[in-house]
Formats: sequence, structure tokens, C-alpha cells
Amino acid sequence: MKLLGNILWFILVGLWSCIGWVISGLLCCVTVIGIPFGMQCFKIARLSLFPFGKEIEPGKGTGSAIGNIIWVILLGLWLAIGYIFSAILFCITVIGIPFGKQCFKLAKLSFMPFGAKIS
Repeated sequence: MKLLGNILWFILVGLWSCIGWVISGLLCCVTVIGIPFGMQCFKIARLSLFPFGKEIEPGKGTGSAIGNIIWVILLGLWLAIGYIFSAILFCITVIGIPFGKQCFKLAKLSFMPFGAKIS
């Protein structure tokens, strides 16, 4: 099921989501200050390609907390709202519920990516 879910996700959502995150990451990396934020965009891009079967462990530590606070203020809140809205739309149908769960997972990561580990 994981393989089939990842294939369908890649075709329907994953490729376009990854392209968007990579472009955002490249734009963030234009400035030296934005490089840490760009690296988080690349982390989310990697997960957005094939999210089925992967888990997110929240980050810990002072550096992660400071980075996440800045991220939430600048980007994270709106990105998480977008993924939550997509998840609700997916969950309207029974067939879309697994995809909605993956959108909720991406919302969690896009809200606070600093220090989070994807396993």
C-alpha cells in the first residue's frame, strides 16, 4: 500500500509540491541569512515527493526553537494552513483520506521544520 500511495501521490501532488519547495529553497538561499530557511525548504521538498511510510520526529533544543519561531512568523503559519486546507479537501472522500493524512503530516513539518527528523 505504501508503494502504491507514494506512486499516486507523486503523480497527483508530490512532483508539483517538490518543485515549489525547491524554488522556495533556492530563493531563500540567495542571501546568507536565508540559507538555514532554504535548507528547511529542501527538507520539506524531499518529504513531499514520497511521504507515505515516513514519520516526523519534532526538533528539540534552543537553536531549533529560535529557528522555528522565526519560521512560523514569516512562513510556517500560512504554509501549514495551506496544507490543512488541502487535507480537508482530500478527506471529503473516502479514497482521499490517506492523502489527507499525508497533507496533515506535511502541515506539521511545514509549521515547525527546524530540528525535525524524518525517519
